Amino acid sequence: MRTQVAIIGSGPSGLLLSALLDQIGVDTVVIDRVDRDYILGRIRAGVLESGMTALLDQAGVGARMHREGLVHDGFELSFGGRLCRIDLKALTGKNVMVYGQTELTRDLMDDREARGGKTIYNAKNVTPHDFDGAKPCVTYELDGVEHRLDCDFIAGCDGYHGASRAAVEDKGLRHYEKIYPFGWLGVLADVPPAHDELIYANHKRGFALCSQRSKVRSRYYVQVPLDDKVEVWSDDAFWDELRRRLPDDVAEKVTTGPSIEKSIAPLRSYVAEPLRFGRMFLVGDAGHIVPPTGAKGLNLAASDVHYLFEGLRDFYADGAMSGVDAYSGRALARIWKAERFSWFMTTLLHRFPTSGEFDLRIQEAELDYIATSETARRSIAENYIGLPY
Repeated sequence: MRTQVAIIGSGPSGLLLSALLDQIGVDTVVIDRVDRDYILGRIRAGVLESGMTALLDQAGVGARMHREGLVHDGFELSFGGRLCRIDLKALTGKNVMVYGQTELTRDLMDDREARGGKTIYNAKNVTPHDFDGAKPCVTYELDGVEHRLDCDFIAGCDGYHGASRAAVEDKGLRHYEKIYPFGWLGVLADVPPAHDELIYANHKRGFALCSQRSKVRSRYYVQVPLDDKVEVWSDDAFWDELRRRLPDDVAEKVTTGPSIEKSIAPLRSYVAEPLRFGRMFLVGDAGHIVPPTGAKGLNLAASDVHYLFEGLRDFYADGAMSGVDAYSGRALARIWKAERFSWFMTTLLHRFPTSGEFDLRIQEAELDYIATSETARRSIAENYIGLPY
C-alpha cells in the first residue's frame, strides 16, 4: 500500500493534519495501535485558543464546536479570598473556546469517515523506517499479518510513548525536562459549573481549578502530593477540599454530585529537539508536554500541525522543501514560549514543598502586581489566547 503522508496516531493532531491535507488533495493514511472507542474514552482538557478554532474552521470541522462550545472572554485568578479577572476580550480583542477534546476528536473522526479517509486501528508493532532517505515507510501488524505502507513523509502524532519518538532516540534526540513535585486530582461530574468562566486558585492549602465542559458538566481539580492515591479520596472529601480553596462566595455556588471520572495527573514540562528527522516529524505530545496550568497542550499540537501543514502544502504545490526544512525551528520557537507561560502559571499558583516564607511573599507580590497592573494582565491574556502562529 502507498500514500503520500503516513500519519501515526489518530488523536487530534493526527486527525487535524489529515483533514487539512485532504482539503488540498494530499492523500493520507492514519495508523493507530488502539481503536476508536479507546481514544474517545480518554478524558482530556478543552480550552481552545483562537488560532486553533480558526485552524479547525480551515479544516472544515468547526461547525459543531461553534454550536455547542462555550466562548469565554476571560478567566479568573483567585488569591487572598478575592477574584481578579483577566479580561481576554478587552485586553487582546480575542477569546477562547471551551470545547472538550473528546468531542473535538469525535468531530475529526466523523469527518474523516465521511470523506472516506483510510484509518487503520488496532495496528501492532507500528514502526517507521528509512525516514533518513527519500523512500520512508511504516510497517505494522494487523490480525497477525505484517503490512507495509510506503509514503513520502511520516508524521509522528502518537504521543510521548509512541513509536515515532522511540525511533529517533538514538539519532541525536535531545531531552529537556522538569518534573513538578505535585499532581492534580481531577473530578468530572454532571453538575453545573460554579462560575461562568474558569477560576485558577492560589491558596495556602494548594492550587485549585474550577473548569467546565458544558453548562451541565464540570471539571474540577485540586493540587495533591505526587504520592497521593486516588482511592483515598471519596467524592465528599474532594468537594470539601475544593471549597476550602475557593473564595466563600464561589464555594457556596459549587454544586456537588457523584464523580463520573476521578484521577491524579502528574505535572511535567518536556521538550524534545529537534522535531524533524529527515522525512519524519514529531508532532504534539511526541515532541513536547506542558503542565495543564496554562491550557497549552492541545493548542501546541495544533500549532505544530499548522507549521507542518504549511511545509507539506508547499512541497506538494511546487516541490519546495523550504517549509519542511523550517518545521522544527518554527514549531520549537513557539513551543518554548508556551512552555515558559505554562511554567510561569504553575509557579505562580501552586504551593511547592520547598517554598520558604520569602518564596511565598514573592508569589503574593506577583499576584498583587497582576491585580494592579493592566500591563501584567495584558501579558497573561496575550499568552493565554495563544501567541500568533
